[in-house]
Amino acid sequence: MNEVMAALAREHSQVTFVQLEAEAVPEVSEKYGISSVPTFLFFKNSQNVDRLDGAHAPELTQKVQRHAAGTAGTAGPGGAAPAQEQLHARLKGLINAAPCMLFMKGSPKEPRCGFSRQMVEILQKHGVAFSSFDIFSDEEVRQGLKSFSNWPTYPQLYVRGELIGGLDIVKELEASGELDTICPKGQKLEDRLKSLINKAPVMLFMKGNKQMAKCGFSKQIIEIMNNTGVDYETFDILEDEEVRQGLKSFSNWPTYPQLYVKGELVGGLDIVKELKESGELLPVLKGEN
Repeated sequence: MNEVMAALAREHSQVTFVQLEAEAVPEVSEKYGISSVPTFLFFKNSQNVDRLDGAHAPELTQKVQRHAAGTAGTAGPGGAAPAQEQLHARLKGLINAAPCMLFMKGSPKEPRCGFSRQMVEILQKHGVAFSSFDIFSDEEVRQGLKSFSNWPTYPQLYVRGELIGGLDIVKELEASGELDTICPKGQKLEDRLKSLINKAPVMLFMKGNKQMAKCGFSKQIIEIMNNTGVDYETFDILEDEEVRQGLKSFSNWPTYPQLYVKGELVGGLDIVKELKESGELLPVLKGEN
C-alpha cells in the first residue's frame, strides 16, 4: 500500500498525504476509532470527511480521486460552494434512490447497532419495501446528511425523498397505526410469484439461465426447449431464495426445473420428456392443449 500511496501522491499534488504509525500516536487511534491497519482517514478543511479500513487499493484510489476532484473544485474564493452543492446533489440522489430509504449502521442482514437493528425489524414486520445505505461505508455521507436534514443521529428513514425521522419517530408511527399508510409495502410473495410465472407466455424456473445451466436437469430441459424453436424466458432460482422456496409450495411441486405455459404449471424435466416423446410438447408450449 506504500507504493500505491506514493503513486497517488505523485498524481494528486494538491493533496497532502501523511503516514503515521498507529502505536506511536495512540491518542489519534483512540479519537478516530482505529482498530486495524492500514486505516486511511480523509480530511477537508480540518474535518474528517471519509475513511477506508483495510488494504483495498482500488477503493483507496477511487476515494482519493473523488476527494481530490472536490479539492480542486474548491480552490480560490468562493470555491467551497461548488463542493457543498456537489455533496447536496449526491445526498438528494441517495435519499431518492428508492421510494423508502433507510440510512443505517450496517445492512439489514447485518445491522451494526441496536437502533438500526430495531428499525429493520419494525420495517420488515410491517412488510415495508425499503432500500438501505450503510453510513459506515462513506464518512462524507454520514456527516453531510446530519446537516442536510438537520437530524443528528442514525438511523434515518426517508419516504419519497422526505425525512420521516429516526427510531423513536418510527416507533410512534407504528403505535398510532400511521406507519402502514406512510411507507410503501413490499409485494406479497403470492402476488410476486403470480407475476413471475405470467411474465412471459412460456416461463422456465431453473438453476442458472439459458446461457449457463447450473445443474444437469436444467441443462437437459434447456436443450429440449431450444430444439422446439419456441420463445421462452427463464428465472434463476439460485439468485432468489424467497422465490426458490415459495414456488415449491405455491405450485405444490418440490423440485426444479419447473415449466409454466400461460401461468399454468406444465411440470418438470420428466414431464417435458414425456411430452416430447409423445409429440405433445410443441402444442402444449404454443398453448394449443
